Order: sequence, then C-alpha cells, then structure tokens
Amino acid sequence: MTEIYKYDKPFKLESGRQLQELEIGFNTYGTLNKNRDNVVWVCHALTANSDVFDWWKGLFGENNYFNPNDHFIVCANILGSPYGSTNPLSNNPVTGQPYYLNFPQFTVRDIVKVHQLLAEYLQINTIEILLGGSLGGQQAVEWAIIEPERIKNLILIATNAKHSPWGIAFNESQRLAISADRTFYAGTPNGGQKGLKAARSIALLSYRNYKTYSITQQEEKDHQVDDYKASSYQNYQGEKLVNRFNAYSYWYLSKTMDSHNVGRHRHGVEKALSLIRARTLVIGIKSDVLFPIEEQQYLFRHIPKSALAELDSFYGHDGFLIETEALTNIITSFLKTDVKGKIIELQRTA
Repeated sequence: MTEIYKYDKPFKLESGRQLQELEIGFNTYGTLNKNRDNVVWVCHALTANSDVFDWWKGLFGENNYFNPNDHFIVCANILGSPYGSTNPLSNNPVTGQPYYLNFPQFTVRDIVKVHQLLAEYLQINTIEILLGGSLGGQQAVEWAIIEPERIKNLILIATNAKHSPWGIAFNESQRLAISADRTFYAGTPNGGQKGLKAARSIALLSYRNYKTYSITQQEEKDHQVDDYKASSYQNYQGEKLVNRFNAYSYWYLSKTMDSHNVGRHRHGVEKALSLIRARTLVIGIKSDVLFPIEEQQYLFRHIPKSALAELDSFYGHDGFLIETEALTNIITSFLKTDVKGKIIELQRTA
C-alpha cells in the first residue's frame, strides 16, 4: 500500500524555482533490522510507480532475491509522477487549480533530493543496495555521486551518465506528438491523451528493436494488406498508457530524463563518476537501442570500484524488466564477490 509523506517546507528546485507543497508517495516492504544495514532502495523508471513488487516481479517479491524477509525495501514515487507524488495535476496552492503546464521544470537531481528527504523521514542513514534501470539508473548514479558515503552497493541497469542526443531526440519526437494534440493546452486532466498515445507508440520503438518486432509481430499469413499485428500492438500499448498515466507528467518526466548529466557543475562527467565510492555493478543489454551497451561500458571504465555484465536479451531496453532470472544470477554473483579496488569484469548471458 502506498504511503504519503508530506514535506511541510518549500522545496527549492535546481532551477531556483520552488514548490510550496511537496508530497512523496512511497512503498516499503519488510523490516529495518537492528543494525539498520539491510536497506534496498529502488529508483523506478519513467512511467512506473512505487509498488516495485508489482512491476519488477521475478526480482522483487516474497520468493525472489529481493524479498521482505531479508531486506527492508523502499521505492519512492518520483517527483512529477502521478502515483502519489506532487505532479502537474496536483493543485497549485497559489491558484487553487492544477498546475498543468505551469508546473516548474525539474531535473534528475531534484528527484534525488526528494529521495533524500524521504530517507531522512524514514531515518535511513545507510543504503546497503541502491539500484535502478533506465531513468531509475540515472537517479541512482546521481545519488551515489551526491552522497558517496551513504551508498554501499550500487546497481545500474541499462542507463547512462549523460542522456544522449539520440535519447533526447526520441523524447522530443514524443513531445512533438503530444503538443500536436490541441487538447494538451486545454487545461483539463484528460488533455493530450491522443498525443500521449502517439508518444507511447514512438517510445516503444526504442524500448524493443527490429528483431523483437520481427518475431513477436510477424504476420502468419502472406495475404495480409492491412490490420497488421504490429499496428494493433502499437495502438494497444498506447491505450494502456493513456488509461493509467497523463500527458503532463509524461511531458515533464521526458524533459527530466533529457536533463541527466552527472558532469553538470562538477568539472565534467569523468570527474563526477570518480566521486562514487560504492561497489558498483553496471549491467548493459547488448540489444538495447535506447541506452546502447557503449554507455554502460563508459560507466564501468570511469566508476572506481565497478563490475560490468553484458546481457544478451531478445527484448532490447525492456530486458531490464523482463530478464529477471538472468539479473538475479548476475546480482547474486556480484554481491558475493569480495573485492578491493577495481572489480574483475563480469560477463553473463541469458
């Protein structure tokens, strides 16, 4: 069950703007042990929520590696997301109306700052394992730089140190689709739904790849001239997101992902990554076209105590949510490794 923490002071963003009120939705599982050293903190991706047992089954759950019997698991709904935290559909206390497009722009660092507030509220001083994939991994690497002593083990999956021009272009294409829907500017909770559906369709092309579609959406008969499986799939996935998300949160969160650059005001990316003190496992997916394996190799080369695992997956970027058995094996091997200095490179395939 999602809990809500209300922060009763103005929250200053990296831009200098403020949110007068801040709510943080979060889920916890298990019990904090006597030594307070069994915390596993999960950072979720773009359209997920704080119920990690729901969307990361196979890796998190009663009978999975990360379970409530051994760990105190925390997942916070990120700033801007509509699953319990302050977002563009929240009421602006100044106007008494939802923010919509008057919501202040925010960055990955702002999201991490919100996580820090929640950690203080929960009296968590040490995080034994911090992990996330995609936008979640961007949050995790930022946090490990901001508070290097707080994070003991860091797991970064299908993510990067700086969002690429390729990734930004995908996000801008999605925002163009949303802004082409005139209802996006109408100031209603359902505004921009057709645009959001189109945006999700664009995003799917980056989450999977040519091979995935060639096998899962291939027509069984040669006479097809319309109503293709691939067309139906794109429409179905777009509708699914429209039914559970909103165009305004999606718009802002895509811009947040674009903002990711650990080198900003830190004398460059390599200097920033050198600040990480956590034992770090970087997992890349060889078929990922959105966060190519070169980005994880870069993280591995520049984070001091790091290991790299390259995962063969049919599913592309979405493999980080699907290949839970392979991820469990890789993570288990990493956490059992007693290392000093640079960790030997791991190689795992699924």
